[in-house]
Amino acid sequence: MNYSVMERLEELKNGIVPRGYEKTDIGIFPDDWKIVPLSEVVRVFRGASPRPKEDPRYYGGNIPRLLIEDVTRDGKYVFPSVDSLTEEGAKKSRYLPKGSLVLSCSGTRVAIPGILGIPACIHDGFFGFDDYRGLLPEYLYYFFEHLHEKMQSSATKGGVFNNLTTQIMKEMLIQLPSMKEQQLIAEVFNTWDKAIELKEKLIELKREQKKGLLQKLLMGKVRLPGFEGKWKEASLDKFIQEYKGKSTVPNQFPILTSSRRGLMLQSEYYSNNQVTTNDNVGYNIIPQGYITYRSRSDDGKFVFNKNTIVDYGIVSYFYPVFKFNDKVCGDFILELLNFTIERQASSFVEGTAQKVLSLKKLGTFKYLIPNVEEQEAIAKVLNLVSKEITLLESELETVKHQKRGLMQLFLTGKVRVKV
Repeated sequence: MNYSVMERLEELKNGIVPRGYEKTDIGIFPDDWKIVPLSEVVRVFRGASPRPKEDPRYYGGNIPRLLIEDVTRDGKYVFPSVDSLTEEGAKKSRYLPKGSLVLSCSGTRVAIPGILGIPACIHDGFFGFDDYRGLLPEYLYYFFEHLHEKMQSSATKGGVFNNLTTQIMKEMLIQLPSMKEQQLIAEVFNTWDKAIELKEKLIELKREQKKGLLQKLLMGKVRLPGFEGKWKEASLDKFIQEYKGKSTVPNQFPILTSSRRGLMLQSEYYSNNQVTTNDNVGYNIIPQGYITYRSRSDDGKFVFNKNTIVDYGIVSYFYPVFKFNDKVCGDFILELLNFTIERQASSFVEGTAQKVLSLKKLGTFKYLIPNVEEQEAIAKVLNLVSKEITLLESELETVKHQKRGLMQLFLTGKVRVKV
């Protein structure tokens, strides 16, 4: 950035209105930008759903119907693939053409924008938009993406955005540069989106490579150089040691949570990552190096994680804590556990509405495992791949963070693109 931009940012930081800017009810913006209600520049409408739900006259046809899981799965360009309607069902819904902008508007996952990659129907949990006047659809997409965290936070706390009404959306103010500047701003973010997409594809490729290695190495289909001999049958319960720690925790222990990416500080999801002695009921201590997993799951997905990030942390009471004894390589068994759960979780879960993973069932399952030396060699290979994936994931988060920073600058006019 040149000096004039830095000077402007410093003035804005101190609440000073820079030359070429003006103070409005919603902030300080360039004086050649318009601040208008959304309804002045685009038509806002809500989707619709055929009733009764799941009626075969309306559901199960060949016309895609957008669901929230499609948007959260696909990102910017959405290709609905979970649900569908018949032609009669589509008449009672909202059918939108390819390229239409949509925005989720109810429940706890509001304000998630997407652009339809194929024609599809939207239900009443989504807004649709058309009849744009002085507003580019792609600029509006990034405007919504920029506001998402604020609106999502309000929704989860029961605020005004918990259920976005059509009236709220129509009255929402949007700051608009010229069409040319909108286009250039959208192009900037498109460039970052492509970088993010490339990084995500590389991560997915690495994950697929690891899956292939897991299949070959954990099943003994491929042996590492220097190892031979038969693997022996064993059950995990011979190697598991449960942690018998205190049921309460001292003040200021970090809260940890088990995720697909590994054990994480809960501050990644919530505003506070500490607990006090008043909040210590229902937690288990997990020392560094110990294993935990979410024992209950609505979707039946479970991941075993090792605590490698803090000396001691606490996890929810339904996160059992244990370790493996020195008769096996813990990292090898950890990979074997997750590999087994990924392939045949149904064999080890109980319950219907909410799945409960039975460590007892998993522990008595018979595995073929090599000697400790070969276990350690296999774990080393897999750990190297895991570290590559972790590094790529960290780089991805950095790129996403940089994009969010740019959105804050460009969508508020603090930094202008050259028109």
